[in-house]
Formats: sequence, C-alpha cells, structure tokens
Amino acid sequence: MTWRTPSSTWLALLGVLALGGCKKKISQAECDQLVDHFAEIVVKERFPDAGPEAIKAERDRERREATNADEFKNCTSEVQTNEHACAMRAQTSDGVIKCLE
Repeated sequence: MTWRTPSSTWLALLGVLALGGCKKKISQAECDQLVDHFAEIVVKERFPDAGPEAIKAERDRERREATNADEFKNCTSEVQTNEHACAMRAQTSDGVIKCLE
C-alpha cells in the first residue's frame, strides 16, 4: 500500500502558496502547521481507516516533500494570517486550497 499524495492535489496547494498580497504574513512555524494539517487531511481522505501512526508517517513524508518545493520555501512571504486561519479550520483538502486562493 502506498501513502502517496496525488501530485495534482499537492501541486494545487503549492500553487496557491505562490500567490500573495500585502497583508500580514505567517511565520515558519505556522507554515509547518499548515503542511501538517493539509497532509493529515489528505491521508484521511484517501485512507479513512488510517491509524495515528500511518497519519504521522504520511505527515512527516509530506513535510519533507514540501520543504524541498520552491513554492513552500516562500510560504512565510506569501500566505496571509487570515488565509492560514481559514485553512486550519478547513476539513477537506479542497477547503484548504480554497482558503489559500
């Protein structure tokens, strides 16, 4: 069984992270929190019966993948605090992406 996030979903999130405005931006810790939240949602959507260990392993893998992506490296300069708050409340991967558009 493979715990891979569909490339299109991950690329969509990274694409919205590349967009920005001129409002207050988030910290690196908040960027990390956002990636963790998104990864956990994606795992639960794809594998509803995944246990806490599987979710943690996938979240860790997603974080490694995200930190190597150019778009994520700009998270602190692109994502606004209100977008982060919305994304953290989102219960679906599509919801997270909508918050960051």
